[in-house]
Amino acid sequence: MAAGLTVWAPQAWVDGRWHFGVVLTVDSRGCWSSVTPGYSEAPAQAKRLAGPVLPGLVDAHGHAFQRAFAGLTEQRFQMRDDFWAWRDRMYQVAQRLNPALLKAVAAQCFVELLAGGYTHRCEFHYLRGGSGFENNEDDWRMEDALIEAAEETGIGLTICPVLYERSGFNSVGLQPQQQSFRLDAAGVWRAAERIDSLAHERVSAGLAIHSLRAASADSIVQLLRLAAEVDWPIHMHVAEQTQEVEDCLAATGMRPVQWLARMNLLDSRWHLVHATHTDPEEIDSVAQARASVVICPSTEANLGDGLTDVPRWLKAGVPISIGSDSEIGRDWREELRWLELGQRLVRRERGVCAEPTTWTSPAECLFEGGLGAGSAAAGLKGSGLCVGARADLLVADPLDPALLGLPPQRMLDALVFSSPVKPWRDVMVAGQWVIRDGHHPFASRAAERFVSAMKVIWEEPIT
Repeated sequence: MAAGLTVWAPQAWVDGRWHFGVVLTVDSRGCWSSVTPGYSEAPAQAKRLAGPVLPGLVDAHGHAFQRAFAGLTEQRFQMRDDFWAWRDRMYQVAQRLNPALLKAVAAQCFVELLAGGYTHRCEFHYLRGGSGFENNEDDWRMEDALIEAAEETGIGLTICPVLYERSGFNSVGLQPQQQSFRLDAAGVWRAAERIDSLAHERVSAGLAIHSLRAASADSIVQLLRLAAEVDWPIHMHVAEQTQEVEDCLAATGMRPVQWLARMNLLDSRWHLVHATHTDPEEIDSVAQARASVVICPSTEANLGDGLTDVPRWLKAGVPISIGSDSEIGRDWREELRWLELGQRLVRRERGVCAEPTTWTSPAECLFEGGLGAGSAAAGLKGSGLCVGARADLLVADPLDPALLGLPPQRMLDALVFSSPVKPWRDVMVAGQWVIRDGHHPFASRAAERFVSAMKVIWEEPIT
């Protein structure tokens, strides 16, 4: 760690607003030991940063292996192309992967996420088998591939092994193309305990349930019983598609979030991914349980999922983090932009995610909320540029055309809404520079390995 490293930022996002002349110091744990605004000039011992500084965001939901087919599922081969058709193609890619290929794909994905301003990633990990070996619940090679990719690139990583045991509400098992995802509650617990026991500085464990359609009530309860004494985050896909809601109603008489609430399963550890098709009663139940949601706007648009009621979530006080999910977008600025713009399109209003009495800027509202919610989704202690939080930061390029001539107080608005913007000039994770002057030292090697992996994965066409 860069213990004692001191930097000076001309302006930095601290405590929910811009401050000027900010001095930040890193401790021996890679956390901020001091954050002090008001220095008009950099102290002698401080490294002068080149532009506006923001804390890094957590990518609260993603599947690294899906980077292998970002942009490659955009052709229509049947009368109706929807989420379910996309899923069939995703299964084919998943079956072609092995640990070496996953590592190559994940490393490229992680380099790109860092360049896009994500300093930590929550990996919703259900890829356990694949090409050349059978799914074994105690085979950790896929997890190790992800960990090695994170270590090579410098990104923080929370791995959430996924409970995945059936193909639908009325099924007793998995379809052949899903067998490589199989993991029961005891297996999830063993996987998470192992990740936690490795004690990697930037790698931690979480827990995940794929969805209500993929896990029985008994198995969900069993996993929660095993996890009763830990505060690890719990992630779950929920209500992403209208068909899922309809199937849940048919099987249980309740909507997915309604079922979770009435079973008294939700608490502050839960992070509901997508939650696209939820009604006001369900939103209020999530708020009452102090749970959170993870919205992935670029993926939800790409898959035709629909739009959740963001203003209702905000009004209810439910924390919102963002995720890259299928990896077609790997920059948090794009996710925040579409989180707001999607609402503008359906409501025919502007500034939907802002409230004049609290936040006048949608970008600032969503960014500040995403800081805390994302850190909770990753199981991190503290968030943002504050004492005790991990020393992660982003430096914007002051020569970015999107920022030229702007009043300093409007920098975050421009970074989100005045696209395109440059990649981040510098990126720090846990007090270590992983990108300097736009360069990641592992980027070229990661790209070479990714290209080689893609040749293997796509040797046979997928339709």
